Amino acid sequence: MYQQEHGHNMPRLVGAAQTVTSETQDAVITTFNSSGTFTAASLTTQATILVVAGGGGGAALIGGGGGAGGYREIADHPVPSSGVPITVGGGAASSSAPNSPGANGANSVFGAASPITSTGGGGGNGDGAAAAGNTGGSGGGANGNPATGGAGNTPPTSPSQGNNGGNSIGPGGGGGGGAGAVGVNGGAGDPNNGGAGGAGTASSISGSSVTRGGGGGGGGVVSEGHSAGSGGAGGGGAGGGPPTGTGTAGSTNTGGGGGGGSYSYPSMNSGAGGSGVVIVSEAAIDRTLASSCWDLRTV
Repeated sequence: MYQQEHGHNMPRLVGAAQTVTSETQDAVITTFNSSGTFTAASLTTQATILVVAGGGGGAALIGGGGGAGGYREIADHPVPSSGVPITVGGGAASSSAPNSPGANGANSVFGAASPITSTGGGGGNGDGAAAAGNTGGSGGGANGNPATGGAGNTPPTSPSQGNNGGNSIGPGGGGGGGAGAVGVNGGAGDPNNGGAGGAGTASSISGSSVTRGGGGGGGGVVSEGHSAGSGGAGGGGAGGGPPTGTGTAGSTNTGGGGGGGSYSYPSMNSGAGGSGVVIVSEAAIDRTLASSCWDLRTV
């Protein structure tokens, strides 16, 4: 029972009012095949983000295959309410220059603050250079006798953004590294055969499983009946073979590496790298918020 003390009234809680609010938002998947600006839905504070860089170009004249563009998929990444700049890296150009390495692909980037950056794939190494493939998200395949594939995951990320390119025990070019596997060594089984590109990595971020980030196949001496390397699963281009001898380009928006060129059958040109992609997946939201307000009165 309430009592007064020393003639003064005392405050007490006499009731509460409660407000219940429901918030809902559909799942949203946004794919950037070229650079742009991402704006999150109103309730989104974090998202799953896939960033794939442009693939490296193969090298001409039984050259190594191009490495796949760096591949990074990160869950629960913070997303601001303001617009986020998106850069989608282009694939490296093809090459007709013998004894020269292929070019590296361009980086892809999500965001300016706390960015996710994937590094362009390394170019394959050309015949006669007897040097390693270029470093990159995944490394380019080597060519020479012997020569070492380019290092992948350069600069290093965790988890790794890619793998090394294949070595060469020559003259066949090594396969470019893929997002999911190292490139196969050139000359394995037959010194004149090109190595296959490393396999890419599958993701269901877009709503169905898609493999991206395959390495380019190494060029072989196919004019003399030997074989070029196949492209890695996930958009890697095959090494040059009949009827043109030109390496196949990496597939668009997969970050696939370009195939190395053949040994003059009739062309020795390499394939270009495939462009990258950025995909943002915002989860559906369905939540109920309740708040209470107590009334403090003096009685």
